[in-house]
Amino acid sequence: MLLIVMPSLKKLKSIFKPIKKYFFALLIFCLSFVTLPVWAIDDFQISQNHSFVANVAKQVSPSVVRIDIERDIQTDEFESDLLDPLLRDLLGDLGTFPQKERGQGSGVIIDRSGLVLTNAHVVERVDRVVITLQNGNQLDGKVIGTDQVTDLALVKIDEFSGLESAKLGDSEDIQVGDWAIALGTPYGLESTVTLGIVSSLHRDINSLGFSDKRLDLIQTDAAINPGNSGGPLINSMGEVIGINTLVRSGPGAGLGFAIPINLASRVTNQLLANGEVIHPYLGAQLVLLNERIAKEHNQDPNSLILLPERSGALVQSVIPQSPAEEGGLRRGDLVINAEGNEINDPKSLLIQVENAQIGKPFQLEVLRNNQEINLSIKPSALPGIS
Repeated sequence: MLLIVMPSLKKLKSIFKPIKKYFFALLIFCLSFVTLPVWAIDDFQISQNHSFVANVAKQVSPSVVRIDIERDIQTDEFESDLLDPLLRDLLGDLGTFPQKERGQGSGVIIDRSGLVLTNAHVVERVDRVVITLQNGNQLDGKVIGTDQVTDLALVKIDEFSGLESAKLGDSEDIQVGDWAIALGTPYGLESTVTLGIVSSLHRDINSLGFSDKRLDLIQTDAAINPGNSGGPLINSMGEVIGINTLVRSGPGAGLGFAIPINLASRVTNQLLANGEVIHPYLGAQLVLLNERIAKEHNQDPNSLILLPERSGALVQSVIPQSPAEEGGLRRGDLVINAEGNEINDPKSLLIQVENAQIGKPFQLEVLRNNQEINLSIKPSALPGIS
């Protein structure tokens, strides 16, 4: 018979105690030779000292500038409507007198040669532009060109050494929920930073009441206040992903919007090359049509025409002597295809028009009286934009 003798608990403790001590000593010895990656050390230092917002703001802030503008406006010295008729006859025509109108905005240096990207509404029709750097230096600037359709402008700083430019990112890579940091000089207060997230992408500016613009905006809840216009919207890596352009006031207040940097880069290249941006133009006013809207219209006994019960861009009117009129487009036509791309709404058609070439045939497929018709229209340059 086999007899197994079990050691006592006290004896077991005395056996494992030195083993435990040697095990921890060996573990500490091994870890002493392990080198942490540089990025891990940096992240640890950042978490201990400052937030990522502070670090990227410090990196980008030297490229953010304040823009002060002056423009001459002609005004009456006296309000003629307030003058007594007899006194007005006595004084005669008082004429107009020049006055200085001043304004402020923000901008971002995108090239060390002194190129500053900002909003067109900040520098439109100005007589003088003064750029204030983060270090307080004030320099004269010259407007190279503006584009009212995208609300973008390019300003050149006079020769100055030591300018720092911001790194441009890719606005196609951002997603809803990404960090968004707005920099600028609201109310003339330099180096202001606000934090938020990307709330939405491809926000159509026409839905905000700006029918004369062609823009898909980045929506953010980062505070964009008056004077922030033209400043950069950056991501968590310190790359510019947008140019701040407007903030919604009244109902829906607190919503900020920025122009995607990829669009801003294309506009910048055209302004540098030509001093202007040429936008293709057809000359038709469009409204959305889908199956639900068409059915509701067709069920109305007072409707004069029956609409096709499908999605597309419905032609509400055609501007006289426009490329659309010359190409045969008519009121009531439903555009369903452009250059081989399906059209489900006016926005998708405008995207195709924006990519069209001036004077080159632009192919459209429309529904007219339940028949599909192919049209060829030659876009011209959008008039009235300078």
